Amino acid sequence: MNLIPTVLIITTVLSIVLALVSFWLPQTLPDHEKLSPYECGFDPLGSARLPFSLRFFLVAILFLLFDLEIALLLPLPWGNQLSAPFMTFLWAAAVLTLLTLGLIYEWLQGGLEWAE
Repeated sequence: MNLIPTVLIITTVLSIVLALVSFWLPQTLPDHEKLSPYECGFDPLGSARLPFSLRFFLVAILFLLFDLEIALLLPLPWGNQLSAPFMTFLWAAAVLTLLTLGLIYEWLQGGLEWAE
């Protein structure tokens, strides 16, 4: 059998099976949180001017920082093909070292502690 029709048949059958299972296994007794319009834990009827905790912003910035780190280090395996692969790995090690030191500093300063 040819590869493309086989893959198409497998993906179609798998999609149909997963769609049918998702209709058969729903949560039959949703709780109060699932019935609320917002599942974030904030009261939707309260004031919209309540300040957010700075911890939320810290977690968001850390997520973006380490997501950017992954994006910068993603082409690293192809660094072997360059004329000077040692310099590529040296710069990657410098980026990793700088980010690791920053994470250690945040950890020691207590910036990652959620509960006080």
